[in-house]
Amino acid sequence: MSGEEFVPLSLTPLLIGTFAAIACALPGNFLVLRKQALIGDAISHVVLPGIVVAFLLTGAISTWPMMLGAAGASIVAVVMIEAIRRLGQIEPGAAMGVVFTTMFAGGVLLLEQTDTSTVHLDVEHALYGNLESLIWLDAVGWSSLLDLTALAGLPPELPRIALTLAGVILFIWLFWRPLKISTFDEGFARTIGIRTGALGMALVIMAAISAVAAFDAVGSIIVIAMFICPPAAARMMTNRLETQIAWSVSFATVSAVSGYVLAGYGPLWLGGADAVSAAGMIATMSGLILAATVLWGPCRTRAGAPQAS
Repeated sequence: MSGEEFVPLSLTPLLIGTFAAIACALPGNFLVLRKQALIGDAISHVVLPGIVVAFLLTGAISTWPMMLGAAGASIVAVVMIEAIRRLGQIEPGAAMGVVFTTMFAGGVLLLEQTDTSTVHLDVEHALYGNLESLIWLDAVGWSSLLDLTALAGLPPELPRIALTLAGVILFIWLFWRPLKISTFDEGFARTIGIRTGALGMALVIMAAISAVAAFDAVGSIIVIAMFICPPAAARMMTNRLETQIAWSVSFATVSAVSGYVLAGYGPLWLGGADAVSAAGMIATMSGLILAATVLWGPCRTRAGAPQAS
């Protein structure tokens, strides 16, 4: 494929998919170690009431109100999950189950009890995304990367997910030491003055922001897979946290690129006529990478968490 075809048709979907995968995989490392990896699944259920409330308040079906409503619902959900987990002294999975089923049911009830039940709220798009449609119509080739007029026509999902990724990286960089200590020894972290409750809440809120930012572009299929598969696969490769994070970023990038390419060209190579879902293929590749590391990873038989130092 020449630059005249690749840049407008494939460059932006590839970048968006890759940035979304990395933005979810980075906090996913800490969530996996804290046994909160299913927070992405919880968020995919709780965005519905936020989307409905956003429509009721604004009367408009547009990206930013829906995204802000979904983000608000996600933050409420993670606060409730942490509160139930700590006050009720129950497992994180049980707390998630209580919260996301309740909020999803509340969203459905809200839809049925208001006039929005007959309005096409774009819930399906927010949950499943459509990565293939995020093309750069104003691009004519590689020279468009230096053309301010063409750059103004970039899909808005690209700067949005790039900004989210930058925020995730900044958060982990700023709170690296407290995150590392509290992840491996929460009791010791409290004794040296780290506010583990607030830090844990900030981590899940950052994960919620990453998930919601990715929903509009790539959908919950990639989000849930990337929160779990790259970090879990990276865990099979090393016993050091820093190295684990590097492996997870590599696995997320490989999954996004190979999944997108195989979705478009794999069926053609096998004699088919149609492409398949890029989001589904990216999730499939991340699952295959995880399976390979479980079978052949050097740390697959070692118990315990990675080393904190």
